[in-house]
Amino acid sequence: MRLCGAPHNRKGIDGLVALVRDAGSDPFDGALYVFRAKRADRIKIVWWDGSGVCLYLKRLEKAKFCWPRIGHHRVQMNPAQLMALVDGMDWKRVRTVAVKPPEIVG
Repeated sequence: MRLCGAPHNRKGIDGLVALVRDAGSDPFDGALYVFRAKRADRIKIVWWDGSGVCLYLKRLEKAKFCWPRIGHHRVQMNPAQLMALVDGMDWKRVRTVAVKPPEIVG
């Protein structure tokens, strides 16, 4: 999953896919590309699911999405961080815990 810069609020699927291509990425690689509105109250997520391009849109009514300073760089996050972002939470506080594999099975 990659966070992309703002603002891209008026673009639809084709416009967002073109932005992904213009940034040098392959929009059909299975990654999720997340865009936000200028006011940070809306996000759009575009991805290829294997049979077509999907678009997810969410608007927060009384809050703003926690968004990093991206500039010309992309940010990658894990699925738990994505779910926190979509829920309007501070996704930067979500950390994975290293799990040691079991030594004995059975």
